[in-house]
Amino acid sequence: MKILVINSGSSSIKFRLYDAEESGEIKEIAKGIVERIGEEISYVKYSSINGDIRYDVKVRDHEEGLSHVLKVLTDKEKGVIKYPDEIVGVGHRVVHGGDEISKPVVIDEHVEKVIEKFSRMAPLHNPANLLGIRAAKKVFPKAVHVAVFDTAFHTTLPEEAYLYAIPYEYYKKYRVRRYGFHGTSHMYVAQKAAEILGKPIEELKIITCHLGNGASVTAVKYGKSVETSMGLTPLEGLVMGTRSGDIDPAIFYFLVKWENLSVDEVYDLLNKKSGVLGLSGTTNDMRILEEEYFKGNPNAIRAFKVYAHRVKKYIGAYMAVLNGVDAIVFTAGVGERSPIIRELILSDMDNLGIKLDKERNKNPKKYGWIVSADDSKVKVLVIPTNEELVIARETLKRTK
Repeated sequence: MKILVINSGSSSIKFRLYDAEESGEIKEIAKGIVERIGEEISYVKYSSINGDIRYDVKVRDHEEGLSHVLKVLTDKEKGVIKYPDEIVGVGHRVVHGGDEISKPVVIDEHVEKVIEKFSRMAPLHNPANLLGIRAAKKVFPKAVHVAVFDTAFHTTLPEEAYLYAIPYEYYKKYRVRRYGFHGTSHMYVAQKAAEILGKPIEELKIITCHLGNGASVTAVKYGKSVETSMGLTPLEGLVMGTRSGDIDPAIFYFLVKWENLSVDEVYDLLNKKSGVLGLSGTTNDMRILEEEYFKGNPNAIRAFKVYAHRVKKYIGAYMAVLNGVDAIVFTAGVGERSPIIRELILSDMDNLGIKLDKERNKNPKKYGWIVSADDSKVKVLVIPTNEELVIARETLKRTK
């Protein structure tokens, strides 16, 4: 059985194809991306167990983009399927499902309306997700289409964690509350950490740190999300690539007054021109900033210090929320690949039972993904996330 996983952006479609065997094992057999949809020159990049394909072409919309996905998947030499009907399920990553959908669901008219409804809270993501869903239904009409929501894992947040201290009428009227994101990733690495530690997740208190261009921290108590850093939108919380994360709300007001900016311009500034990009003044690419950090570049050092401090502060807060923690997990691009970021975040936390082993931290895979010292009361793990695999598994369940 073949399961296709799609992550549809405003101008791109990322995809992975999985083969579900009778034994229950799911293997990735192909992946790729259609990039720059709607521009003069788009490109298709594809790799599979049978070889790679790359070409430039004009792709007008998402339906045309998915036609190219089907084209490379069925390529006579390097494709992995012969007919589109071999794909029995298509799993779609969807960012915002609000508090109306708490688990992966087969997509019907109601689900599409929910995605559309919460587009106002995720205007950069939900509309693109919906474009991908509607296009995929046309290209793969016989497949079961399943939506897996970033917000779903966080529907277990207690009221005291998700409510904001503004007039309650706005929650009742507009559903203004904390929703949280990256839920599929937080769920996956928390479960994986329990496997590595050899303990039931129902007995563990875990803090998961998803650190990429977008970043969030979640407190997972006995397998359930009880607190998370992102809020109504993905803007709240940690310092990110281009997002400010937590700020005094009055800054918004003063930027409008002092800089004569419109509300839309300030919102754009906080989402696209802030974070480590704003702090460094040069880039949001943490790999470049890391090189500059070790060269002693004060702009990179400033950005790294602020970035790490914010994560450290959240870890401390979540240890209080959980009344202690058994494990801290780092994942996503920065969390997985930057030893110095992990070191900066966890330095001087030995009184809280957290001790990093520097040698293990340099090569997590070699040491079974555990990078804490032997005498550390709190285990520290680095676990590569795999949101697509989670989506594939959830889609497979709903095709049977």
